[in-house]
Amino acid sequence: MFPYLQENHQFPYPDYRFMPFGYYNSPYSEGWWLWSNESEEKYRLPAQQRLTFVLVHGSWADAHFWDGVASVLRSQGHDVYTPEYAGHGKDPNKDVTHAMITKSVVDFITKLNLRNFVLVGHSFGGTVIQKVAEQVPDRIKRLVFWDAFVLKDGESVADELSPQTRQGFEQLRASSKDDTIMLPFPLFRDLFVNTATLEEAKRMYAGVIPEPAKPLFEKLDLKAFYALPTPKSYVYFYQDNALPQGEGYGWHPHMSTRLGQFRLLVGDGDHFTDTRTRPAMLAQKFYEAGRD
Repeated sequence: MFPYLQENHQFPYPDYRFMPFGYYNSPYSEGWWLWSNESEEKYRLPAQQRLTFVLVHGSWADAHFWDGVASVLRSQGHDVYTPEYAGHGKDPNKDVTHAMITKSVVDFITKLNLRNFVLVGHSFGGTVIQKVAEQVPDRIKRLVFWDAFVLKDGESVADELSPQTRQGFEQLRASSKDDTIMLPFPLFRDLFVNTATLEEAKRMYAGVIPEPAKPLFEKLDLKAFYALPTPKSYVYFYQDNALPQGEGYGWHPHMSTRLGQFRLLVGDGDHFTDTRTRPAMLAQKFYEAGRD
C-alpha cells in the first residue's frame, strides 16, 4: 500500500530481545542491512518455540502493511502469511461486503491448509478475524487483536466511532462516486500516524487509497464468535489515537474486555507508524501474544 522512499531508518531498540541484532531486512530499502557478518540462523528460535502467523490488515491498507513485521518474524524462524482480501490490494472492485472480505481470508487459509496458527487482526481486521474464527475455529491456535475492533453481536464498525467521526465518514461516503471513503490528510495524520514525523506521515499517506465504505457500516451477527473457546490476546498501544481515548470508546479496555478471558500486552506506539519504524518491536509483541 505504502510506496515508501528507499532510505534508512535507524531502529530505535537495537537490544530488543528477539530482534535479529546483526541482520535485518527492511522492505523499504533495497537488499539487506548487514550489521555484522554473523549468520541469520543464530537469531532463529528453537523449533519448538516457532509459530505460524496469519496477519490480517485493516482499513486503508493492504497486505504490504505487514512487510516489515513479517520479515522480522520469518527471520526468527516463524511461518508468516499475509492474505489480501476483497476490495483491497490489486482488486479494483470496491463494491464488496464484509462477508466477501471474510471469505477471502477463509479461502486463503483452507487453500493452503493452514492449521494451528495465530490469527492476528489489526483495526478493522479485528472484525474480520471474528468472522473467520466462526468458520474455521478448529484451525486456529489463538486470536490476537492489535488495536482492533471487537464488535458486539449486531454491531458495525461505524457504531463504535465517535459521532463526529461517524458523521465525517458518512459525508465522505456520500461525496464519493463509488461508495468509498478517502481519509483527508489531516485526519490520517492525527488519528493514524500521530507519532510519525511529518515527512514519514506524508510518505505513508501517498499510498492511501479509498476504502470500501459498505463493510464499515454493516452490522455483524457474532453470536457464534462469542460461543467459541478459542484463546485470545489483545495488544494495545498507548498512543493509538484512531479511536477516542475517553470513556465509552477506545481499544482497551472498551474493546478488549469483550473477549472475556484474554492475555493483555501493551506497548508505546500509534495505529500505523510502528509497522514501518519499529517492526521488530511489533513482531515481539505478536510472539508474546501468540505463544503458549
